Amino acid sequence: KPSQSTQQFVDIKEIRDGAVVLKNGSLRKVLLVSGINFELKSEEEQNVIIYAYQNFLNSLDFSAQFVIHSRRTNIAEYLRKMKEREDNESNELLKNQISEYAEFIRSFVESNEIMAKTFFVVVPYDSASIVQGGKKLLGFFGFGGKSQPSSEKTFEQKMVQLNQRTDQVISGLIQIGLRAVPLNDEE
Repeated sequence: KPSQSTQQFVDIKEIRDGAVVLKNGSLRKVLLVSGINFELKSEEEQNVIIYAYQNFLNSLDFSAQFVIHSRRTNIAEYLRKMKEREDNESNELLKNQISEYAEFIRSFVESNEIMAKTFFVVVPYDSASIVQGGKKLLGFFGFGGKSQPSSEKTFEQKMVQLNQRTDQVISGLIQIGLRAVPLNDEE
């Protein structure tokens, strides 16, 4: 059986100017978002954050995707460096302390799942659905006027719309106390 390319299963056409271009012409911008330790906040601070988040979500007139990527922390390299430091230490007291510290870290991570979390927001721009919806609405009211099909919209025009949405999301996240930065093509 001839093998099939993985690319045929991925809806991504290209990544250009910091945006993911999908095969249907839609655009997505991915933001990396900082986290906050919600549990360490006072009840009053938690309520303020929840209220700000609720207002942020209600202010959006488009859908957005929130993604949390969790990965188990790998401390093997850190423990290797600690062992190297222990081996190079001439003071026996410090050598013993380094060894005990490394053992504490190793056993702590083994008994408690320490996760590294990365937070993302995916901001969409889908001109096709807006244009199609507009055509249907015009047709409903008896106007057969020609609206600009999505294939005629230039990439730059779509990027302007996507960047406006991205700025709205970033500004809303700042009000919650979060920092968000758009990922570039490589990221």
